[in-house]
Amino acid sequence: MILLQAQGVGRAFDGADLFTNISLQIQEGGRVALVGPNGIGKTTLLEILNGDKEPDYGTVSTKKNISIGYLAQNSGLDSDKEIYAEMLDGFSDLRAMEAKLHALEQDLSDPAVLNNEKRYNETLTTYDNMSHEFKERNGYGYEAEIRNVLAGFNFPADRYHDRVATLSGGERSRLALAKMLLQGHDLIILDEPTNHLDIDTLTWLEGYLRAYKGAILIVSHDQYFLDHSVNEVYELSPTGATHYHGNYTEYRKQRAANIDQAWKAYNKQQEEIAKLQDYVDKNLVRASTTKMAQSRRKQLEKMDRLAKPTGEASAHFSFTADHPSGNVVLTVSNATVGYESDEPMAGPIDFELRKGERLAIVGPNGVGKSTLLKSILGKIKFLAGSSKFGANVDPGYYDQDQHNLHETNTVIDEVWNEHKMMPEKDIRSALAAFLLTAEDVDKMVSSLSGGQRARLLLTKLALNHANLLILDEPTNHLDINSKEVLEAALADFDGTVLFVSHDRYFINSLANRVIAIAPTGSTTYLGNWDYYQEKLAEQNAPAETTSDAPAATTSAASQAYQDSKEDQKAKRKLQRQIDDAEAQIDQLTAKHEEIETEMAKPENAARALKLADMQKELEELDQQIAAQEEIWENVSLELEEY
Repeated sequence: MILLQAQGVGRAFDGADLFTNISLQIQEGGRVALVGPNGIGKTTLLEILNGDKEPDYGTVSTKKNISIGYLAQNSGLDSDKEIYAEMLDGFSDLRAMEAKLHALEQDLSDPAVLNNEKRYNETLTTYDNMSHEFKERNGYGYEAEIRNVLAGFNFPADRYHDRVATLSGGERSRLALAKMLLQGHDLIILDEPTNHLDIDTLTWLEGYLRAYKGAILIVSHDQYFLDHSVNEVYELSPTGATHYHGNYTEYRKQRAANIDQAWKAYNKQQEEIAKLQDYVDKNLVRASTTKMAQSRRKQLEKMDRLAKPTGEASAHFSFTADHPSGNVVLTVSNATVGYESDEPMAGPIDFELRKGERLAIVGPNGVGKSTLLKSILGKIKFLAGSSKFGANVDPGYYDQDQHNLHETNTVIDEVWNEHKMMPEKDIRSALAAFLLTAEDVDKMVSSLSGGQRARLLLTKLALNHANLLILDEPTNHLDINSKEVLEAALADFDGTVLFVSHDRYFINSLANRVIAIAPTGSTTYLGNWDYYQEKLAEQNAPAETTSDAPAATTSAASQAYQDSKEDQKAKRKLQRQIDDAEAQIDQLTAKHEEIETEMAKPENAARALKLADMQKELEELDQQIAAQEEIWENVSLELEEY
């Protein structure tokens, strides 16, 4: 059943259309993401769908008596109540029913009711009906659910009596999301819900949302979160919304295929137009061919011409090294990080970074990941141990706090002061590659947005041509398009990358090794984020199965999260089988073509025995190719079922 439907929705500001002709629908239990470039109007559309704003064009219709919860971006609870009392407020009707049930229980034990058969039966019927409804609405479990959700959002029992008004903005945002989830709406609309959430909380939230009974509409810059939370994507553009089935990664693949197909169709039509026009130009004035030329001219006039494929502006930068480093780029030995006046953050930390690696540093907040990078660069002393750069290593550093920007400079001077011999046009071109426009380059650094400041830092980093990039949270402040360009640029970089990030999609896309930092030291994992998570699960499994403690009841959300991980593992295995089959088909086909080419050579035309042997080899190759194609087809169908 359709819960919400938008038809031809549009919104205008100051007489100019922000977007038009947006049509979408959300089914019961749907998991839908809304994506699109910054400034396209995603938040405005969410407000229209929630009924906070009226569309200038089109209509929005909803199921009768629908319950919708809307979490605006960076919104937080505003309350003078204690945390637990605020969560209980969302269950006022259940609590009233609970009080009524207790009152009925008292009535049933009252002698005046017990001695009156009619009154007793009426009271018992009322109690049975209400008790059944109370149970159906989780009346006996809602307080356990409150405790589960509060724990998931890092609010343990010893904080239940903290007043909401005394909490930080991030904590109030987490509570706003917690309260919405507990209210059990038919549809929840979430605008950037992952702000203020650490990786552990995000992982918990993904599992909880998988088990959520209502439908979900999400706007988020966190691609990994979208991959694990949605199975439909609507891409918003100024003139409509394109619907894709699958999670965010599947959307990217389908979108790339669609764009490629659109370009092929456009180029094919352009070739056809050119041929027809050339024929008309050459033959229109010749008596013998003028009728055919006129016919082709009419064909041109009636042709439904395809628009040239376009897309939003995206950065197109790259990183290159001036010179190669040695094979061993960095060695960190028995290192402890922290500040002399405080307790150590983490140690001992040991790892070796080799040329060409992309090494991610992960760990909980406050464990000293950024401090480790600064200690490696000599900005902060190690409390113990040391680090050493290898031969010919030239490090470049991206600081998440953006301290190496000078607020009183203009954008162009911020770059020019470090590259005084570089022509102005080259500096402007470099800034433009990072989407800093001609208008932006004359702005003061202090007036830039977070995203603009991030792209300015990346410009400076790219122009230094270091062979080791040390990056501290480089995706902060970047929109999805810029993050994906950064991923591609770092993947193509001919040097080495050491980075700290909480962005799981970024880590998954880039890292080929993960170093997990904890207060007790470091552990190395030879893979990306998903591999690291699989190894953690394997390490934790024995403790869970051999523990003498009674097993805790697994919540639906926790079970769903485990199911999600198993699904992802199975999907990766199937994808590897598909990739292997494709590689086998490519190799066998190449061999097939080589033999056919050899058979076609003139010198082999009369060599019957050799030709017979080659024909037999071709037949064997055909069988092998058919077998691999069958494997590919069967596994692809199995993958599609996920």
